[in-house]
Amino acid sequence: MSDRSAIEWTDATWNPVRGCTKVSPGCKHCYAETFAERFRGVPGHPFEQGFDLRLVPEKLMQPLQWARSRRIFVNSMSDLFHEDISLDYIRRVFAVMVEAHWHSFQVLTKRSKRLVALSLELPWPANVWMGVSIESAEYTWRAHDLMSTPAQVKFVSAEPLLGPIPELPVEGLDWVIVGGESGPYARTMELDWAREVRNKCCRHGVAFFLKQLGGRRKKRSGSEAILDGKRWIEWPLTPSRLINVTV
Repeated sequence: MSDRSAIEWTDATWNPVRGCTKVSPGCKHCYAETFAERFRGVPGHPFEQGFDLRLVPEKLMQPLQWARSRRIFVNSMSDLFHEDISLDYIRRVFAVMVEAHWHSFQVLTKRSKRLVALSLELPWPANVWMGVSIESAEYTWRAHDLMSTPAQVKFVSAEPLLGPIPELPVEGLDWVIVGGESGPYARTMELDWAREVRNKCCRHGVAFFLKQLGGRRKKRSGSEAILDGKRWIEWPLTPSRLINVTV
């Protein structure tokens, strides 16, 4: 939707799909739903239909219009592997990502079973970073699903982190993002939960990005996202090489 983004780990967002449905506890206070529902019924607004799932084919070619290389979060307002999105449409999204090779595309899903089921039907160039959301130990299986796909760059977003993930299999991952929940109903993230993931990433050479500490009044992101006296801002470059910026 925008060639700028306030999301700390991306440069731009692209939404060829809008709307979604909840699948697990991490969805409870969905920021995208909250935003979209504010505009339900507003004539002509992109979210006139609120957070109802719908395809937006007129946005498919948008990344091809951006000449400068960007990290692009795909479907920040949806989930590309939602069960009501056809394989044909998902292929069209992937075809654009293949063509726009100068960008890096960050695709994130909670529907890892469908990702696995469709993964052999899709191209996996190195500029497509495939990720799964994991909010607690109960959903660690999503990482195992991700590992079984042909994606060349694999990452986990542990946001909102709602509990410890002691068995997170970081080996084979290229990147892990951790973040606390923000907003008026934010559930607390214990720093020890983030610290445990950080330590695992450090031991296995996996890029670690601490997005925010979370909280009800402010999300404590950016310069306030400090863990053990440091900001943790690390990026994957390729599956075998990392760019590390630890402040």
